[in-house]
Amino acid sequence: MALTAPTGEWTDEQKSLRKSLNQHFDALNAGYLEDDAADRFNREKWQVIRDSGVLRIPFDPQWGGYGLDVLTLVYALENLGYGCRDTGLLFAAATQIVSAAVPLQKFGSDDLKERYLSRLIDGEIISAHAISEPSAGSDATAMSTTATEDGDAYVLEGQKIWITSGPLADIITVYAKTGAEGGAAGITAFLVPTDAPGFRVGEPIEKLGLNTCPFCELEFRDVRVPKENMLGKPGAGFFILEHVMNYEILCIFMMMAGEMQERMERCIKYAKERQAFGRPIGSNQYIAGKIVDMKIGLENSRKHLYDTARRFARGRSVTVEISMAKLITSEANLASALSAIQIFGARGYTREYGLEKGLRDAIGAPIYSGTNETQRVRIASMLGL
Repeated sequence: MALTAPTGEWTDEQKSLRKSLNQHFDALNAGYLEDDAADRFNREKWQVIRDSGVLRIPFDPQWGGYGLDVLTLVYALENLGYGCRDTGLLFAAATQIVSAAVPLQKFGSDDLKERYLSRLIDGEIISAHAISEPSAGSDATAMSTTATEDGDAYVLEGQKIWITSGPLADIITVYAKTGAEGGAAGITAFLVPTDAPGFRVGEPIEKLGLNTCPFCELEFRDVRVPKENMLGKPGAGFFILEHVMNYEILCIFMMMAGEMQERMERCIKYAKERQAFGRPIGSNQYIAGKIVDMKIGLENSRKHLYDTARRFARGRSVTVEISMAKLITSEANLASALSAIQIFGARGYTREYGLEKGLRDAIGAPIYSGTNETQRVRIASMLGL
């Protein structure tokens, strides 16, 4: 079954771009369970992602991009999430789009763009961003990594953790404190090559899910970063991070909506075919109810994501909307993944069907990109509570 396009007016160009990803699904899915079991990032599949052109969508043609808006980006990414079962690879692809290339295009100097942007959106070099620290996760303003001005450079000192694609990255957007004042005003963003002296990239961290996308720790010891590697101005890092996180949530969670659609279709098909007590299990109201809840969760997620993307594309604030979209989608996906295992029974519990992998991957979503608890606090504050 093909993924049904969401309600709305889409141009032939947008439809063609979205559909063009279909040809890559077989290659992306080959051996994905084996890659997951081996905690293996597959370089051949990364080449498929590069060849698909999906990394180029929101970037200026001057640098090799397609020059399309964020709404077109998420429209295409939903289909990629639907067709690609390697969720870790999808996570790495979203990170590649948002971690360095998005802030570089909007906030970087022409010289910095000339050095890195074309190679980033081609996927020739891999990027990551370093925000979380051992004692500062969702509260980014509590970070302790510092960047101290010294002549024509800044000197980085500190540690970061849970860095998506960190072991693979050639360049990382590092957020660090540059001012004595606390809070958001003291944070600045820098593009830092991972081969810089004093920059230590840790070994991959073993984790529950997203196993084809490695995470690691980073350590900075007297790492000199030229001033021209700064993104934006001193103290603008938190503003840049807010922009980046809007993109991150829209990209990752729209692919998650595509994944939810594919999972629901598998469950519908199985519920019609699987017989128990002389009838299809889908005729059992308990099973049917789980699938109905999958549908409700999926459509709620898609509506909030697309509405937020449309608002963001028009340049309007999405502070509350992005938090709601992240909350709704992550929790609907987790519920969907658990229901799928219950519907498939023992088969769902085995690795062969890939549903247990879907649950392991889904468990992380309420944690990353700002925990759901933090998102609720954020929404409450916007309501004046």
